[in-house]
Amino acid sequence: MRFVTYAGREGDRAGLLVSEEVYALPPGVRLVDLLGDLPAAGEAALRDPAEVVPLESVRLRAPVPEPPTVRDFMTFEQHVEGVAKLMGATVPEQWYAAPAFYFTNPYAVIGPHDDVPVPPGCGVFDFELEVAAVIGRGGRNLGVEEAAGHIAGYVLMNDWSARDLQLAEMEVLLGPVKGKDTATTLGPVLVTPDELEAYRSGNAFDLSMTAAVNGLTVGGDRWSNMSFSYSQMIAYASRGTEVRPGDVLGSGTCGGGCLAELWGRLGLEAHAPLAPGDTVTISVDLLGVQRCRIVEGAEPVADSLEAHRSP
Repeated sequence: MRFVTYAGREGDRAGLLVSEEVYALPPGVRLVDLLGDLPAAGEAALRDPAEVVPLESVRLRAPVPEPPTVRDFMTFEQHVEGVAKLMGATVPEQWYAAPAFYFTNPYAVIGPHDDVPVPPGCGVFDFELEVAAVIGRGGRNLGVEEAAGHIAGYVLMNDWSARDLQLAEMEVLLGPVKGKDTATTLGPVLVTPDELEAYRSGNAFDLSMTAAVNGLTVGGDRWSNMSFSYSQMIAYASRGTEVRPGDVLGSGTCGGGCLAELWGRLGLEAHAPLAPGDTVTISVDLLGVQRCRIVEGAEPVADSLEAHRSP
């Protein structure tokens, strides 16, 4: 099944996507509250839809517009290697030991066709092509074998990145923070695992991932090339703590899924950073397409943020 959230006259509406029509659930019903039993929700929408609307007539929101948390991992070795080259490094041995991640900003989640502002103070803006798993059932200290049963579905994800801000703040061995927290695009659809099972391969699914800027393809990969599985990601995320329904766990950028990797492999002249007026299109087979326009963002407030230096 495929589910969407769209902007209704009186707030967000959730519904089941069938072909090019949305079978809506009752007003006030949020997708995040149904993640534990999406098949039952889909059957109810088919049996007695609150409304049926053409997909082309609605403004899609992120399927889960307000996730409790967003964790972003790094599971594609080709991407890690390419970005490491940009900094004159190699893949660190620790990367192979466990699926590393950071927490990004759940307040920054936007819809699949929304405009994306350049972060304040950013001069080197980039995209990241990823696929996220959305948690349907919570848990703590989950094992790898049981973790797959906690996935409600998968969603296309773009982790927009201010590379200059990111690299500067990570010099203090924290972050990324302001390099990542202006926008994270999710959608268009949340696809349940059974829809993808026929394509299972390696640690994910044998489906094509593609990224383009202004209509020109700049990179792509196969989703199956993940070096860690979502089950491993969930097990690690839940170690000593919880995952909860609606939590988003991004795969990290696929091979060829961002400009930083191009810069690492081919040099900074390989592609200009993103700028207002550019359009970024990312897609994954069966998960749909995001098409977002880059727009001017806010200027940084001119206050001084520098620390007091000891004499």
